[in-house]
Amino acid sequence: MDILQTITQEFNLQPTHVKNIVSLLDEGNTIPFIARYRKEMTGACDDQVLRALSDRLTYLRNLEKRKEEVANAITEQGKMTDEITAALAKAVTLTEVEDIYRPYKQKRKTRASVAIAKGLQPLADVILAQDKALDVRAEAEKYLNEEVKTVEEAIVGAQDIIAEIVSDDAATRKKLRNFFFNHGSISSCYAKGKEAEDEKKTYGMYADYAEPVSEAKSHRILALNRGEKEEFLKVSIVVDGEFAKRIAAASFLKDGGESSKIVKAAAEDGYDRLIAPSIEREVRAQLFDDASEQAIKMFELNLKPLLMQPPVKDKITMGWDPAYRTGCKICVVDGTGKVLDKTVVFPTPPQNKTEEVKVVLKKMIAKHAVEVISCGNGTASKESEIFIAELIKEIKAETGREVGYVIVNEAGASVYSASALGAEEFPDYDVTARSAVSIARRLQDPLAELIKIDPKSIGVGQYQHDMNEKRLDSALSGVLEDCVNSVGVDLNTASVSLLKFVAGLNSAVAKNIVAFREENGRFVSRKQLLKVPKLGEKAYTQCAGFLRIDGGKDILDNTAVHPESYQKAEKLLALFSYTKEDVKARRIADLRQKIKAYGEEKAAKETELDKATMNDIITELMKPGRDIREGLPAPTLRKDVMGIEDLKVGMELTGTVRNVVDFGAFIDIGVHQDGLVHISEITERYIKHPSDVLKVGQVVQVWIKDVDVKKNRIGLTMKKKK
Repeated sequence: MDILQTITQEFNLQPTHVKNIVSLLDEGNTIPFIARYRKEMTGACDDQVLRALSDRLTYLRNLEKRKEEVANAITEQGKMTDEITAALAKAVTLTEVEDIYRPYKQKRKTRASVAIAKGLQPLADVILAQDKALDVRAEAEKYLNEEVKTVEEAIVGAQDIIAEIVSDDAATRKKLRNFFFNHGSISSCYAKGKEAEDEKKTYGMYADYAEPVSEAKSHRILALNRGEKEEFLKVSIVVDGEFAKRIAAASFLKDGGESSKIVKAAAEDGYDRLIAPSIEREVRAQLFDDASEQAIKMFELNLKPLLMQPPVKDKITMGWDPAYRTGCKICVVDGTGKVLDKTVVFPTPPQNKTEEVKVVLKKMIAKHAVEVISCGNGTASKESEIFIAELIKEIKAETGREVGYVIVNEAGASVYSASALGAEEFPDYDVTARSAVSIARRLQDPLAELIKIDPKSIGVGQYQHDMNEKRLDSALSGVLEDCVNSVGVDLNTASVSLLKFVAGLNSAVAKNIVAFREENGRFVSRKQLLKVPKLGEKAYTQCAGFLRIDGGKDILDNTAVHPESYQKAEKLLALFSYTKEDVKARRIADLRQKIKAYGEEKAAKETELDKATMNDIITELMKPGRDIREGLPAPTLRKDVMGIEDLKVGMELTGTVRNVVDFGAFIDIGVHQDGLVHISEITERYIKHPSDVLKVGQVVQVWIKDVDVKKNRIGLTMKKKK
């Protein structure tokens, strides 16, 4: 297989670009670095394309390696043929390669291996040849010995050998696998005695369930697998067994009289005993892998906009971790996330000390000039929200001071609080106080705070705990890395948690950067990074462009311009009579227009830049220190509260997308319980998936379709009533 050609065709890229990307990856360059700083070599492929290409490259290389291993193993047995060589060359999946190798694999003791040990392989070969003139019983008598006492025993042994030959045939397995996928049904029912145990009817819809394998949706596959794993469900794939047996026998049957009857019986036995259970396992595994991959993609899609939510910068924030019996934990942090104050209050049941708490919090809000309250959405959040809304109304009436509040998704806050990192950051705080700090900070800078939490605990996606952990971690780490590097990191304030996701860095080097900063003071130049222990030239090349220095010696250090392009950037400025001082003073607003008038091609040639890199540099020069998240819609600050009981069918509301799943999206409409807009209610036009229209953090208009207060369920529609 020509791997480069295969990737070129699959990704519809230029051969030169594919060759360059593979070379860059093989040289150890990181994907964020390649995506940002090697655009001329890649045709400006973005990080998602590069990651998909990298994954595919790894798969194809593993495929070629496995082909080589299989070829060597078969050759060592002295059984390699031109047909096997050709079949291996044509194989495009690891499954096909394993099918080819199957007959030559060392097996555990089987009925066929026992028969072969008794010397019955030649009899099986003769019967399989299906000569019409063959007298099977007479032939079988030749193989009687101390281990094979009767003719019947000899024929049964030969039949076992033929059954395994049929089962091991690669072409037959491929046909049957396709038959299962294209014509099988996946069905389920409750396991014996489990229906009564499923009190919440979690698996009620799967009590008597069946649908074609080819049409099974990924979220249903994952639900079936979980139900089976928890022993509530029995799941199977059902096919037309008689037709499947005909497929199994088709490649082996000839018009050979008595011997053909034995071959047919052997093929049917091989199907029932060996092929069907094996193919069902393979198909189930493939369905699960495909469903997992879809779920992981959805997780990636949801995680990125969640991490990229715009920060609520420079606002003194009160973090509120709601609770009942143990009280609500309160922390006030300044605009940089530094903790100013903390306390515990009891405005919720069973204590209900509302008036006492109002006095305490009004003083705290006035003392620190709190501008916004960030309240977690966990246990007791509804009661907390009602109290907060009343509190800020009183503050407005008494002082004229405006204080807003936001209900923040606190998923993962408790994970962070109990983690070693949480203990390291706040060794003198208890777990709940750390959680309040996290809730405040995740409003101020979602990326910097959420990066500290295992992505699987952040609360987007579906069935994440059922996934292949290694694959999920790899995919989500890629999202974290892409987000961190696309935003950039302040070298003088970033935590180890944030720095370790910068291209070219790891935890050890990130710790060294922080230690260097603490020992030597603020970084004033990117070049100082080369003095950090274990941060060599290669790591510097990868990371430097993503690390920002605000107020450093060189204004370019506060941009995404890479140090390797500083001279070219200065040359570009000089071409239009600008200096770095003009960049610092924001006096180059017309730079882009001047370059267009001069001619982009001409300017790029004179500065030895490609057009894509030149345009990136222009963007950075015009707004040093910019945060790409600033253009996104900020979270809506609330001043009042509404409950599910206030909702009426047909009511129009503004909501924020919390989570996108295969069957729809969950929308926060400000009533504590998220509403579900089903995929069929998102738009009038046909869409393949909710993610075609919606993403996490998006603000949307919705209408109440139905409300079930008892079950705490809200149905929404985005289709405006005419």
